Amino acid sequence: QMKLVESGGGLVQAGGSLRLSCAASGFTLGFYDVGWFRQAPGKEREAVACITSSDDRTYYADSAKGRFTISRNNAGNTVSLQMDVLKPDNTAMYSCAADIDRWWCTYYTRATSADTAYWGQGTQVTVSS
Repeated sequence: QMKLVESGGGLVQAGGSLRLSCAASGFTLGFYDVGWFRQAPGKEREAVACITSSDDRTYYADSAKGRFTISRNNAGNTVSLQMDVLKPDNTAMYSCAADIDRWWCTYYTRATSADTAYWGQGTQVTVSS
């Protein structure tokens, strides 16, 4: 079965760090652009970061720049999101998504689960103050 599975979420104090992982099964994630998204209760989904398949170019939301790092591990068939200096307003369900379009990262902020090849179920991140 082809799917994405996120892991690494949890409860952390403000200022702490978490490393999220997005693992693909049934397909090779290295051929796909991969993005991370988050959605807090009562808020719209927000694009966080994206990494391209062609040259590992990275894209970040302004809120993520300088604190979050997206990276790819082709041997492990995973993409990670390292989150440092976490803040309470980073609390959300974090999901990863992947698409074969090598230009997907250039418009991933407008992506939806309906028009994207794969979308995971998410992992909860809670940051306490």
